[in-house]
Amino acid sequence: MLLNNMFDLRDKVILITGGGGHLGESMCEALAEYGANLIIGSRDIEKNDKLSQKLNEEFGNDNCSLKLDISDYESIKNAVESIIQNRGRIDVLINNAFYGAGKDLLSMTNEEWNTGIDGSVSSVYRCTKAVLPHMIENKAGKIINISSMYGLVSPDVSIYENNNFYNPPNYGAGKAAIIQFTKYVAAVYGKFGISSNSISPGPFPNPYVQKDKEFIKKLEEKVPLKRIGRPDDLKGTILLLASDASNYINGANVVIDGGWTIWKINKQTRLKKNLFYK
Repeated sequence: MLLNNMFDLRDKVILITGGGGHLGESMCEALAEYGANLIIGSRDIEKNDKLSQKLNEEFGNDNCSLKLDISDYESIKNAVESIIQNRGRIDVLINNAFYGAGKDLLSMTNEEWNTGIDGSVSSVYRCTKAVLPHMIENKAGKIINISSMYGLVSPDVSIYENNNFYNPPNYGAGKAAIIQFTKYVAAVYGKFGISSNSISPGPFPNPYVQKDKEFIKKLEEKVPLKRIGRPDDLKGTILLLASDASNYINGANVVIDGGWTIWKINKQTRLKKNLFYK
């Protein structure tokens, strides 16, 4: 297969949740540019209608928005059945949407803890459960889950001191669970021609957060590349994992963090080696 053809997404039906968000919009742009027919699932139909119309005008494909609430399994199931009825299949599922709750551990209520876990990993479980039977029937499909660098390492608490931003414990716990859930799906359903991979973005603060220049400076100092992530930095990876170019990639977690996590990961590796050789 020619390399250009490997990345060709024409005729691919892709369901993405949270496609109108800070990172989701760039992912949608990359997929639409390479010919995908996107269904942008969200509670915010008006916002996603504008995005799908913009992508249709720019790239000439068949994108649309669809009412979908990731907290409600019936809403997800109805959305998936509507896509199957109108498009015939779902080739790729991208679990990008997220919601959270709570601040620090001691002030967090049980309800806030459960909401954060629900909005991270439980929502991924619900969407995957709704789509999997159709992929199994077609003996093909790709599932891409958006995790986080905080699914790999703990937050540097010094970065979050003296500002209004928080990194609650249920966020990292939920994102770590997404990586493990991704591997489970890859191992169990690979025999049906279904691949499951995750992406762990690093510091990609949204425009509102970027207004705090001191906070952004702290983030940049932590990153070996000395800058925060730009939404376009995700385009290449999402295109790879959604296309035939990734047909033999399964159970992987791709880290896009400018090198943020290498500090702790390398330190842990060295520590294990030192303990082993003592």
